[in-house]
Amino acid sequence: MEATLLLPICLLVLVLKHVLSRRRKLNLPPSPLLKLPIIGHLYLLKHPLQRTLANLSTKYGPVFSLQLGTRFVVVVSSSSTVEECFTINDVVFANRPCLMIGKYIGYNYTTVAGSPYGGHWRNLRRICGLEILSTNCLNNFQPIRQHEIKLLVHRVFHKSGDSPFELKSKLFQMSYNIIMRMVAGKRYYGEEVDSEEANHFRKLMEEVNSYGGASNPADFMPAIFLLFFKSTENKLAKLGKKMDALLQGLVDEHRRDKS
Repeated sequence: MEATLLLPICLLVLVLKHVLSRRRKLNLPPSPLLKLPIIGHLYLLKHPLQRTLANLSTKYGPVFSLQLGTRFVVVVSSSSTVEECFTINDVVFANRPCLMIGKYIGYNYTTVAGSPYGGHWRNLRRICGLEILSTNCLNNFQPIRQHEIKLLVHRVFHKSGDSPFELKSKLFQMSYNIIMRMVAGKRYYGEEVDSEEANHFRKLMEEVNSYGGASNPADFMPAIFLLFFKSTENKLAKLGKKMDALLQGLVDEHRRDKS
């Protein structure tokens, strides 16, 4: 029994030694020394995140690395380096990380926002350029953008006064209104909007945003969360079905209006 256990343990030690020796040989950006087991540098990320990253940049330079759970990330805070990354070496950085939201909300990484760089993504970009972002389309939708911006400015002017005004959520709402008016001719945000459909849309967007970006711990410690917190993946799968039903309803409504 002990002999059968000894062999896999020895193999595991050899594999770990090989992986760690390869990692040491890589020419990686500087990184905070204290890297905790399992979570890595996740303990360093505190709100507001931009100030935390700015402080780390002051200490470790304009380019530094972090181990966020199982994900190795590089943080760039120099404008010249950002330009080098996204103009000179743009193809190298073209791929997106495979986050769980892309699997369930992004139709298994097949949308233009989540698809890996390649022929499929280039085809999606071409379609977006022709059907959505062409000069003619942008000019046609200009009155929508002007109207939504005017409504936001009017709201800020009449409600803020001399007191601080929380603008982030209002900018999100304005963006959603512009997109949905372009796509479906509907507004879902605003004091005058209180339909059941609008409330359903707003609730779904809140759920999507709560799992988006870097806010889902399961994307950084997948083994632990999928083993002990399977409900996170189940909730995302259900949310994906709700979003699909919403979008399909808009498509069906458009087809009925067109027929």
